[in-house]
Amino acid sequence: CSSEVASLDPRVIFRVGDAYVLFYYANISVPVGRFQNRAHLVGDILHHDGSLLLQNVEEADQGNYTCEIRFQMESLVFKKAVMLHVLPEEPKELMVHVGDSIKMGCVLQSTEEKHVTRIDWTFSSGEQAQEEILLLYDPKLNAPMGSPQNWSRFQNRVNLVGDISRNDGSIMLRGVTKSDGGGYTCSIHLGTLTFRKTVVLHVILKESRSSVTSVNVRSELLGGDQLVIIVGIICATILLLPVLILIVKRTHGNKSFYPTVDEKRCHGKLTLIEMGSVGKNPH
Repeated sequence: CSSEVASLDPRVIFRVGDAYVLFYYANISVPVGRFQNRAHLVGDILHHDGSLLLQNVEEADQGNYTCEIRFQMESLVFKKAVMLHVLPEEPKELMVHVGDSIKMGCVLQSTEEKHVTRIDWTFSSGEQAQEEILLLYDPKLNAPMGSPQNWSRFQNRVNLVGDISRNDGSIMLRGVTKSDGGGYTCSIHLGTLTFRKTVVLHVILKESRSSVTSVNVRSELLGGDQLVIIVGIICATILLLPVLILIVKRTHGNKSFYPTVDEKRCHGKLTLIEMGSVGKNPH
């Protein structure tokens, strides 16, 4: 929100719909209502720049914002309207397997046409750990700044993949190692303005991925209906097994109690022989 009109003591008023956001007059900036401690006038008022910075954006902040710069006892009024769309919050935690690559996003949503002056990425493995420089980037040089040994652990593994012209400082980290787990902080500088975002990266070992993959494969091979049928067959077999064993035992016992046909014939022959012997004995 800026104007080329020359005037002393301009007044700035920001609204969203019918609600006031901020007043500025006589070097005093006053945020109003729910925008207190969140709305800041960051433009150069001496150059008639009434740009507004809104922090900790909420879903309710979406709407049509109107900026008014009043000059010469409010006889001249410059107006500009901006529609603010609130996007879903990006994930603050990411998960990646050892050896894979991961993209970490860092985008500054701005309605101003200011250009990025610098991008910083730092890494910390814990609260007490010292911050390591991951990447320093100057759009003017179109190359990382500083000495490579400052971030040797990440050298040749980090690339800036975001569109700088769209305030996108996203990076790609390749060949992730277990020690890469920790907090990554991105800082996008637009002149005197700085936007920061921190992402926590969790690194998963390959063994965990193999076990998860094997479980998924088994689940795919055996559908829900097939699994139920197999479990039912196993349960039925276990329940019927004692009955089958009992039937077999009873059948075997009956065969042992009653003589077979051959046995009956054998006993009959022996009886006849004995009777014959008794009849011939007197002579």
